[in-house]
Amino acid sequence: MTQFAHSGDGLRIAYETGGEGDPVLLIHGFASSRAQNWRATTWYKALNDAGFQLIAMDCRGHGDSDKPHDSSLYNYERMSGDAIAVLNAAGVEAASVVGYSMGGHIGIALLMRHPQMIRKLALAGVGERYLHGQFDARFRIAEAILEDDIGRIADPVARGFRIFAGQAGKDRTALAACMRGDRGAYAPAELAHATRPVLVVCGENDETSGAPGPLAAAFPAARAVVIPGRDHMSAVGDKATKEAVIGFLKE
Repeated sequence: MTQFAHSGDGLRIAYETGGEGDPVLLIHGFASSRAQNWRATTWYKALNDAGFQLIAMDCRGHGDSDKPHDSSLYNYERMSGDAIAVLNAAGVEAASVVGYSMGGHIGIALLMRHPQMIRKLALAGVGERYLHGQFDARFRIAEAILEDDIGRIADPVARGFRIFAGQAGKDRTALAACMRGDRGAYAPAELAHATRPVLVVCGENDETSGAPGPLAAAFPAARAVVIPGRDHMSAVGDKATKEAVIGFLKE
């Protein structure tokens, strides 16, 4: 059942819970939703069968959450604050966090800003490219998301984002605003002060995230896992990804 938390700036943030056991907060990737990223790929069942309570949220601009069109409302400080609002609304003092792609970036912001709220952090679809800092291609991708004629988009990466963002029920204007939002990243010297266990999981062919090893090496207590034969879009639902993350959460 969909429930709503309220962000610090007055937005409704949708979430749902299920199962019993230690809580796990799920944060989806860009232009996805809790249903598409986690439920449709059987993460709900896998976590419940493993004895965990899931708390799955829709990030602002996505799913059933409010969708502002102002790019200044999409920095990771605000979006990690939404995760805190969801945990508070669910009555959870601390949880393990699993974030995919954008959700992983939000998870890192949550870990660095509010470590007391996190038991463990599993990052999937986030790798070496995080260490490069700002994602400068986001402005080009945002313009592509707003393009009505997909045939006019020559860049294959931007075209892929446009196709995904154009699926039924998605607000392309809100998603373009989200893509333009501040994408600052923590430097390795800052990540070295993280105080919780971290797992970094990426597909072998994930050119969007890059390899997981360099990012894992930036944390004091982390390890990397490579999912053979998978790319950025296909790794999320892979059985090996679930096994790696759930094994990590059970340790």
